[in-house]
Amino acid sequence: MNITLPRRIDGSEPPMLTDARQVTIIGANGSGKSRFCDALVHNLGDKAYRISALRALYPARDEREVLPGSIDATFERLTTTHPQYTSTADNEFDRLSFIMLMDEFRELMGYKALTLMNEHPEFPKTKLDTVVHMWQEVFPNNKVLRENGKLMFTNTAADDKFTALRLSDGEKAVLYHIAAVLYAMPGAVIIVDDPEMFIHHSTMLTLWNVIEEMRNDCTFIYNTHDVDFASSRVDNQCVWIKSFDPSAVAWDYEVMSSSHELDDALFLDILGSRKPVLFIEGDETHSIDSKLYPLLFPDHVVKPLGSCNKVIEVVRSFGDLVKFHNINCRGIVDRDRRTDQEVSYLRRKNILVPNVAEVENIFLLETVVRCVARYKHRNEDEVAQKVKSRVIATFEQMIRRQALEHVRHRVKHDVEMRIDMRFHNINALEDHMVELVNEINPRSIYEQTCRTFHELVQARDYDGILKVFNHKQLLAEVDAATLCGYTGREAYMRGVLGILKSDGPLSRQMRAGIKAIFE
Repeated sequence: MNITLPRRIDGSEPPMLTDARQVTIIGANGSGKSRFCDALVHNLGDKAYRISALRALYPARDEREVLPGSIDATFERLTTTHPQYTSTADNEFDRLSFIMLMDEFRELMGYKALTLMNEHPEFPKTKLDTVVHMWQEVFPNNKVLRENGKLMFTNTAADDKFTALRLSDGEKAVLYHIAAVLYAMPGAVIIVDDPEMFIHHSTMLTLWNVIEEMRNDCTFIYNTHDVDFASSRVDNQCVWIKSFDPSAVAWDYEVMSSSHELDDALFLDILGSRKPVLFIEGDETHSIDSKLYPLLFPDHVVKPLGSCNKVIEVVRSFGDLVKFHNINCRGIVDRDRRTDQEVSYLRRKNILVPNVAEVENIFLLETVVRCVARYKHRNEDEVAQKVKSRVIATFEQMIRRQALEHVRHRVKHDVEMRIDMRFHNINALEDHMVELVNEINPRSIYEQTCRTFHELVQARDYDGILKVFNHKQLLAEVDAATLCGYTGREAYMRGVLGILKSDGPLSRQMRAGIKAIFE
């Protein structure tokens, strides 16, 4: 979905968000986020579908206009065209419950009619069935009952049945969000005001992951104060609202670019989150790091910074100020061709270094491959064995090239560490460089590296090979995707992320297997 943003204060052409799947609108109180979303609704026309748990449960006097396709519009159409359906629902939550019950009634009546005509239709699965199932997944101690045209509830702590009036605001909000999104029109742009409202943070991230997956035909725009939530979105484009000019109906805002640095405003956002911070490589839009690590470390605010050097620098700077902000911070950088000594040094400086050469190799870990194969109902032993054999064979063919790259890194590092900058003339520098070549002895390092790599192949040390094998095309070349039942590399990677987004035994096993490589 392409979304044109509202007018800018400076009069420049408003940007367009292309292929938007998730958009988060963030900014301080009073910066104009809600009015910004009002303008988005106007620009989107009949594609706009706006929901708010706060307004659904506690309607304000200055209610917004009824949008075509909205819950209120659906309720009005239902009660107008079918006068036999009457309801005294006085808020959006109650109207939505009424709509679900009427849909259930129509589906069951249709099923009965076909059965009486000696047909054998499949028993219908209604929207209410989906909502009840998902809601009980979030609140496993609660049960939903359908009695006399009403939704009733019970839980393990009480023997009686009760109406929605006795549900907590959080329980109502979860029920509302699931149902409201189900009723969005196909291809809608769903604007969610305060997705964190009434919902505990431990529930919120998983809930919205599941809701987004449920409606993968829609685009989600979140108007939120929760920077942690904004950071958790995998395919996110973030718009930072700085201020609003009501006379011009224009905003000062910034679409966070992939190269956005940790400036003062973002630093203050991090301070406001009060959660541990994890700085990573890559950018917020395109890198696999920014999609993977928030799913592995949901208890952290994950911030992409671009290069590994930037990550190391910011972790050091942020750590120096720990007495001021009292927030723990760490970083993650690829292992690449670093030696064990370099890795140990970085880990002592709060930089996590995985035991794989690069982030793409995580998708080839045996645990990951097995979980994906099981998810796609493949023989996991057979798939894992084929993937491992292909990786080992590919590495064996590239041993000399890989060894040379490792030696280049080692020589560059040693020269930088050992060269003496205090020279009085060029002759002294030349003599020193000749001595360095003899001392470092790159040929000896190369021959030893080749021997080590051959030993890994002979021992079929799969984990050891993933630890040293830098090859961006590896995942595609070994064709793990096809073996697991996917159409290609990108689909396979999305499948891994999809498993991690869920909250089941398979997800927990995969997450534990990946996190183990960080020691």
